[in-house]
Amino acid sequence: MDNEKVGDFLADQREQANDNLQYYFLTFEDFWERKLWHELTDTLLEFYGEQQSASQRIPIFENFVKAFADKINQLKLVRLGLSAAGQYKDDEQRLTFLESLATRVDKPASQDAYVFALTRVAGVRLRLDQSAEARKDLDKCEAILDNFDSVETVVHASFYRVGADYYQSQNNFAAFYRTTLLYLACVDLDGLAQSEKHRLAYDLALAALVSETIYNFGELLLHPILDSLAKTEHSWLRDLLFAFNRGDLGAYNILQSHLQGNGLLQRHQQFLYQKISLSALTQLVFSRAPNDRSMTFATISQETKVNLDEIEHLIMKALSLGLLKGSIDQVDEVARISWVQPKVLDKAGIEAMRQRLREWDGGVEKLGVWIENSGQDVWAA
Repeated sequence: MDNEKVGDFLADQREQANDNLQYYFLTFEDFWERKLWHELTDTLLEFYGEQQSASQRIPIFENFVKAFADKINQLKLVRLGLSAAGQYKDDEQRLTFLESLATRVDKPASQDAYVFALTRVAGVRLRLDQSAEARKDLDKCEAILDNFDSVETVVHASFYRVGADYYQSQNNFAAFYRTTLLYLACVDLDGLAQSEKHRLAYDLALAALVSETIYNFGELLLHPILDSLAKTEHSWLRDLLFAFNRGDLGAYNILQSHLQGNGLLQRHQQFLYQKISLSALTQLVFSRAPNDRSMTFATISQETKVNLDEIEHLIMKALSLGLLKGSIDQVDEVARISWVQPKVLDKAGIEAMRQRLREWDGGVEKLGVWIENSGQDVWAA
């Protein structure tokens, strides 16, 4: 595209633009004529970030940006393209646009930009119920990312975000949970809308609860994303997570009334009872000193509030899941535990650990005094 055509196009777009945005087009033309591609790209990104530019993003990308697309940073080119793609009302059109964009940046020197674009292609495929094709795109992205020593966080964030959406669509709760936490590690929470933070926290909480492989979700309990549930209609879900973490069957019974309003939790109600019972068991073992972890079934039942006839099966389940290590004496109904899965401590847990360390320190000091008194004759010799 020659300078005259560019000038005519930008002049036409300037007339259509909001009065507050018209100065951008004079700047575009100036940077274009002087071949200041970096400055032009940054100004375009600024323009695309203006809410009132929405209607002009597609024509400007198609008739102006593409004219110098190979001369600018390809990651920024994809950012411009994604902003333009967001203006399509039809996902089929959006998919065609994004596939073309991904193909354009699929070059050895711009594989990061290619991954950035291809993850968004996969995201649109998910909305179009093309899960198998989306999985292939994500696998391709993962293979490329594995060969990078470093890549901008925005690329990883896009990959994890779409990956989480894929796992959620497949009801793979554990993978969704892990991938969403990776996504949150790549983004600034302050940059997310409150509604988005609330949705992520809600989905993460549900995934943590119903996953058959996640029995320690302390990482989520410590994450600030969970605060977005506080003082909302779903604050009970946050409370339920903390009840599960400390194995509080009493709190679970109080919150059980909320389960009727959530189909997913209601379908997993029996599993949830078993899961919080396991948490109560591991919490009991964790709270005891290592030399005080041989307990009768009756003691476990009394302290965890789990029915006595369920204790043996509960311990066997915990052993099979790797939550505990030890043995069971079925005749004497005694469990001897040698190891328990570590837990993320809340303030009460930290205080209990501090008290235990103080007791250990006192015991060591008493042992030292006893050895010193008992061995006086040896020391004298």
